[in-house]
Amino acid sequence: MPAAHHPTLEPGRVYRTKELARWGANPSRLAHRLVAEGALEPLAHGLFLHPRHGRFGAVPPTDEALIRAFLEGSPFLFTGPEQWNALGLGATAVFTARLVYNLKRSGEFAMGSRRFVLRRIPFPQPTPPEWFVVDLLEHHEMAGVSLDALAPALTRALAARRFDKDILRQMAQAYGTRRICQAFEEAIANVESVS
Repeated sequence: MPAAHHPTLEPGRVYRTKELARWGANPSRLAHRLVAEGALEPLAHGLFLHPRHGRFGAVPPTDEALIRAFLEGSPFLFTGPEQWNALGLGATAVFTARLVYNLKRSGEFAMGSRRFVLRRIPFPQPTPPEWFVVDLLEHHEMAGVSLDALAPALTRALAARRFDKDILRQMAQAYGTRRICQAFEEAIANVESVS
C-alpha cells in the first residue's frame, strides 16, 4: 500500500472517499488532510476532485466524471433537453439540472456548482436515437410540447427516414406506455398511407 503521505492522484479525476482507502487506513481523515493541503476539492456526497490545471486555472470535472463516481460505475444515461431538442421534433426545452437515468438512485443532487436529477428508469445499451424519441414523447410535458404538436413532426421525420420505424416500434413497445405506442403506430400508419 503506498504511503498516505503521498497518494498518487490522477489530475481531473473525481474520487469517492472510500477510494482513498488504498492510501491509508482512515480514508475520511486522509480526505480532510488532502483538502486542507489543496490536493482535493470537496464536491458533495463524499466526492472529491483532484484538480487539473489548464491555461486559465482549475479545470472542472465533466458531468460524466461526476456521475460515474457518484454512481460508482453503475450504468447511466444523460437525457433531457439536449437530446430531445436535437431530435428536430419541435422540443425546445431548457433545464437548470441535467436529467440522468440510471439503475441505482433517484433524487435531485447538487455536485459542485451543478445539479442533476437522477431517475431509476431502464434504458437500452447502446441507446439508439429512436429510444430518445420514445423518451421525449413519454416526457413531452417536461419538454414543454404537446403530443398533438409532436405527432405531425414525428410523421414528417419518419417520412424523411430520419428514424428507423422498426427500431422505433421496438423501443416504443419495450419502453413506452400504451398511449405512446399508439401515437407511434398512428405516425407510422400516416407515413405508410402516404407512401
